[in-house]
Amino acid sequence: MRLNICPPAMEGAIQVEELTSGASGRIIPVFRNVRRSVFSSASIRRALIFIQSIFLWFIFHLRRCQQHHRHPSPPSSPSSKRKFSFRRRELEEDVLRRRALAEEIQMVKSSIDDDWTSQCHATTSLFFGTGRNALFCRSWLPVSEEIRGILIIIHGLNEHSGRYADFARQLNSSNFGVYAMDWIGHGGSDGLHGYVPSLDHVVADTGSFLEKIKLDHPGTPCFLYGHSTGGAVVLKAASYPYIEELLEGIILTSPALRVTPAHPIVGAVAPLFSLLAPTYQFKGANKRGIPVSRDPAALIAKYTDPLVYTGPMRVRTGHEILRISSYLMRNLKSVTVPFLVLHGSADKVTDPLASQDLYREAVSKYKHLKLYDGFLHDLLFEPEREEIGRDIIDWMERKLSFSLRT
Repeated sequence: MRLNICPPAMEGAIQVEELTSGASGRIIPVFRNVRRSVFSSASIRRALIFIQSIFLWFIFHLRRCQQHHRHPSPPSSPSSKRKFSFRRRELEEDVLRRRALAEEIQMVKSSIDDDWTSQCHATTSLFFGTGRNALFCRSWLPVSEEIRGILIIIHGLNEHSGRYADFARQLNSSNFGVYAMDWIGHGGSDGLHGYVPSLDHVVADTGSFLEKIKLDHPGTPCFLYGHSTGGAVVLKAASYPYIEELLEGIILTSPALRVTPAHPIVGAVAPLFSLLAPTYQFKGANKRGIPVSRDPAALIAKYTDPLVYTGPMRVRTGHEILRISSYLMRNLKSVTVPFLVLHGSADKVTDPLASQDLYREAVSKYKHLKLYDGFLHDLLFEPEREEIGRDIIDWMERKLSFSLRT
């Protein structure tokens, strides 16, 4: 995370030289006058955080050593190999189980007012992304008329693409095609459930998925949609010129832009622990106490869905969210892609003020922001979901008309 260093405002203030860490892009303050700064409150705070980090690492390492002595097993022993083989088989079985559940989701639901089953061609498929991981994908394409555009859905953390079937129905009714992709470790895709080794890989997978869709539908305008952490992924993907060139625009709901750890010590130890124990779960993280929708039925549906990960957040996953959020906040002024950002004013998961910062600082020529008073985090699962979906469709239609005029 970037440290906020105030410029000297009065005579005698400590001069600070900023150096950038090549590995993380973090700003590291280096004091020129060590004697005057060594006892400053900021330096003492950083020293305490560093000492706490070392202490926690020591405790963690000690516990692992104790577990090893209780159950000694040589790394190359047959029992060790059998244990590794069992864990790998267990992971593969979990992926197959989740993929079967993903296939069972009813993608097309007809209402009394219409017969969507005859108007939509819905399919599932596997797409091989970064590292040759199999990613579970869905598509909903209207069959009656020519497709006006395509919206590609990148879901939020811990959920999956099957939750967006109702939104796809609304898009199809306005003659927009829909594609969606489960991230690694999510839904029916490969990987340990709830574990994201790198959000940069998710960004790369998003770009590759977009390229494939453009090849399958040459000349059809494409939009990227991302929710929450998926919004951060979409925004970073669109920062690459070769991806932005393929896009008509992006839509972000409740994007994870200004994410801060619950305590400074978490941010300090996250880089270290993400390397030492990437899949370790914070027992106090990811609780269900924070409401994400004002619709009780939507909350029950989400947290009883076996494809929604409800366990404690894994260390590497949390670190990756902090990392991409920090990167995006440092680069808001370089955003040039056309975008619509939507946020609920009562969101307790991501920061509505960060969405306002994006709108204010981005240099995009075509950009819009809408805040919904009193709405929570999962906007497309709020009671007013039809209204929000209509706002997204209206924006895409206006953007297509704008592009024809220019």
